[in-house]
Amino acid sequence: MSINRPRTLYITRKEHFNAAHKLYNPTWDKEHNESVFGKCANEYWHGHNFDLYVTIKGIPNPDTGFIIDLKYLKKLINTNIIDKLDHKNLNTDVDFLSGILPSIENVSVAIWDILSPLLPENCSLHKITLYETERNFVEYRGE
Repeated sequence: MSINRPRTLYITRKEHFNAAHKLYNPTWDKEHNESVFGKCANEYWHGHNFDLYVTIKGIPNPDTGFIIDLKYLKKLINTNIIDKLDHKNLNTDVDFLSGILPSIENVSVAIWDILSPLLPENCSLHKITLYETERNFVEYRGE
């Protein structure tokens, strides 16, 4: 078996942020929102300790053995995502979520749309995994 033949690998970076939001459709009345979203429609918001996993796909560079430099990936994620979400209200404070109901599904798609075009040409975004709680998470693969 040769380690020198090109192989596609996946590498994941985990980051963390804390944020508040509420799930509330402004075109519905309060009762309908509460029946659909339950406690998540609380008019005074609620918060989560989110864990974000960003998985990159690529063939390692033969000179470095890296798919992507993890220091670069950390900076990319923190500058473009974490710094904008951490200790923020997802409904009111985050420009890239403006006008979007901030469910974890929609937040994951927004993160994908920001990060995907910023990656070097030799790799691609494979998957975003966003944990809202230890029991609730979403995976998005750009489909």
